[in-house]
Amino acid sequence: MTKLSKRSLLMVAVLLAGCTVGPDYHTPKINTGTGWSADGFAAQGKAAQLGWWHGLHDHELDRLIDLALSSNPDLLAAQARIAQARAARDAALGLQAPQLQAAASVNQLRQSENGLMPLAEIPIIPRDATIYDAEFDASWEIDLFGGTRRRIESARALQAASIASAEDLRESLIAEIVRDYVSLRGEQVELAARQASIATLDAEIGLLRQRAASGDVPLYTLYPLIQQREDNASAVPVLQARLRALALSLGVLSGQLPERELGLLNQPGEQLVLIPIPVGERAEVLQRRPDVRVAERQLAAATADIGVATSAWFPQLAISASAGYQALGPGELWASTSQTGSIMPLISWRLLDGGQIKAEIHAAKARQASAAQAYVKAVLGALGDAEQSLSNYHYALSSVASEQAAQHAAQLDANMAQARFQAGDIPRQDQLASELVLNNAQTTLAVTYTQAAVAMVALHQALGG
Repeated sequence: MTKLSKRSLLMVAVLLAGCTVGPDYHTPKINTGTGWSADGFAAQGKAAQLGWWHGLHDHELDRLIDLALSSNPDLLAAQARIAQARAARDAALGLQAPQLQAAASVNQLRQSENGLMPLAEIPIIPRDATIYDAEFDASWEIDLFGGTRRRIESARALQAASIASAEDLRESLIAEIVRDYVSLRGEQVELAARQASIATLDAEIGLLRQRAASGDVPLYTLYPLIQQREDNASAVPVLQARLRALALSLGVLSGQLPERELGLLNQPGEQLVLIPIPVGERAEVLQRRPDVRVAERQLAAATADIGVATSAWFPQLAISASAGYQALGPGELWASTSQTGSIMPLISWRLLDGGQIKAEIHAAKARQASAAQAYVKAVLGALGDAEQSLSNYHYALSSVASEQAAQHAAQLDANMAQARFQAGDIPRQDQLASELVLNNAQTTLAVTYTQAAVAMVALHQALGG
């Protein structure tokens, strides 16, 4: 065998084996730093796992989330998009396999006696005929330069991006439900504290009115208490409106009629337990964040699309084959003498296209560069979100601790005033003044506690659930 023949066979073997044009994808290396900027803010231990809301030990909250995960229309639409992406992947996989189709026909034919074939002068050929035809056609586009493989790679990446996008939507939905729920429970506590303040102020104002009527105190001593009473009273309908709005929102988020969860307003408000949340390492946060995975998989798809565009620069090889039977009568259709067949290899090559392929490659590279920057932005945004949420929750817990200490002191003072009043050491008005201080401390704590609970939800969301 000559050297040229050996080279030709080697080239054919390489072509048949196929190569894959375009860049191979590798996850970009991004400097994410080490540790957190304020290590003292982060609790020790592994980060919370999926289902973090179960740690709040609230059966109503668990019920709402379970209902939303099965009925929320946004989640159902996201599942449909995953199915669509899976179908696109399967369609791309189908391009690797030969395509086979079958056809059968009965053709009644009448030919002209005065046409190209003078049938009038050839009596052995009838003018009228019925042709029975059964045929199988196959085609196969050989993926010499990896265009189909890159399409499959892109489709798989986009399917993974759809799944991660659905997870992102799921985590956002859960966070929104928990946020609304903890706000509802916290504002119920605040409403009860303000109503207690109004009752205390009403009692204190009543006593002062009696004393003012008898001339013991001037009438203007009532004005500051009346102002406090009306300030609290004006906050009550605002809180009631917000509570109703939160209950209606929970109904919609659960995929139900808005009014379905109004019954929550009739339940006593209980504040959820706030605890330090272990955040884990930075790398763990990036792995859990669905939005980061979406950006990374979109970058992988954009990288594969460069190979798809580049493959158009090279020859395309397709093989078409057909086999079947053709006869003038149905009884002869399946005879061996009625067999027909053909095979045809076809090579196509876009040699002159006015620079279209080059432009398509440049466009694919530009999309890949844009996707790369979107990935960097997603990574940095996730780290910034986690850092800020960690800081917010840390300081919120500090505020809650201070307000809890203030309420504890106010409670001790109110208890002492109640005991002294019952013993006759102090008048009723002094006892009511201590009680009002306690009511105000409870109101402030309720507001601070709710803000901390919302910050806790934001931190869980920032950590990727």
